[in-house]
Amino acid sequence: MSRTVLELHKLSKRYGSAPAVIDVSFSVQSGQILALLGPSGCGKTTTLRMIAGFVDPDEGSIAIGGRDMRDVRPHERNVGLVFQDYALFPHLTVEQNVAYGLRQRGDAKDAVARRVSEMLSLVHLEGFGDRRPAGLSGGQQQRVALARAMAITPEVMLLDEPLSALDAKLRQELRFELKQILQAAHCTTLIVTHDQEEAMSLADEIIVMDRGRILQQGNAAAIYHSPRTRAVAEFIGRTNWFEGKMGAAVGPDLCELITAEGCFVVPAGVATNGTSAQFCVRPERLRILAADQSSVEGLNLLQGTLVSAAYLGSEIHHAVVLDSGRTVICVEQNRDQAIPVVGTPLRIAFRPVDCILAA
Repeated sequence: MSRTVLELHKLSKRYGSAPAVIDVSFSVQSGQILALLGPSGCGKTTTLRMIAGFVDPDEGSIAIGGRDMRDVRPHERNVGLVFQDYALFPHLTVEQNVAYGLRQRGDAKDAVARRVSEMLSLVHLEGFGDRRPAGLSGGQQQRVALARAMAITPEVMLLDEPLSALDAKLRQELRFELKQILQAAHCTTLIVTHDQEEAMSLADEIIVMDRGRILQQGNAAAIYHSPRTRAVAEFIGRTNWFEGKMGAAVGPDLCELITAEGCFVVPAGVATNGTSAQFCVRPERLRILAADQSSVEGLNLLQGTLVSAAYLGSEIHHAVVLDSGRTVICVEQNRDQAIPVVGTPLRIAFRPVDCILAA
């Protein structure tokens, strides 16, 4: 049975009259990687700073390893911190940076040397011990910061936008490496990020926050395919939205939705006949039909005109203006198919199960 390492209960924080965090509760289990995901100003960094002890909550409680953190100073909380800018000591070598926390708590010299060697091996920086941070790449600096935080064997790791200082290509490469390192060390980890791909690739579970509140918690697939609100759907992925009124049932789990773009068959959800509703379809779920394809049974159809096509290597992004005037984005995997010419009339299809009803 897994052990709860970090637990927040009804945590709240205000700055003057402005609420930053409102009634936030969640827990992180031993070895779990959990991500707080949301836009700037949503409260995720304030939450992390309260856990670290840099900010006092106005209400609620924080427990680490079963111990109430009320009145516990930051350096006594046994957490490992990795900051957005890494915060390495420029005058110290890599070995000295990694050893810093161990020496501060008075570990024996031999034990420090062994632990530093273990950490540099774990983050694949053997042979870099004598270098200074200025002589390292951004990715190497990030790994030194990670090794320094893990060296003290913290109860929980706190990572604040750990990859945001890196360029896009290096970020993508290091996501998987970072997850492997955290898993190999069995680190209980809380990651704060605004990057949906970072959260989805690193975390076992994601909490989406906005305006200080938790909107939804779950694994990446559950949040992506079953968002509870429009805000979650839009933040966790690309969307095409349609609004209208619910119509008659067309089966036990399906009903009509009448929109400006036509009458579509969608999952029944909880809305009743005549009520307003909205749904989205992810761009990769929209399928451009071949000109000679006549069989469309069971599919919802859109009619429009291609206004742009972007070749992105593995994907092709099509912007289509529908007959109603709305623009939708359709994403196809690149299979060396012919790309329609701008101005071509198109039919686009999607299945009822591809529709995501959201509040």
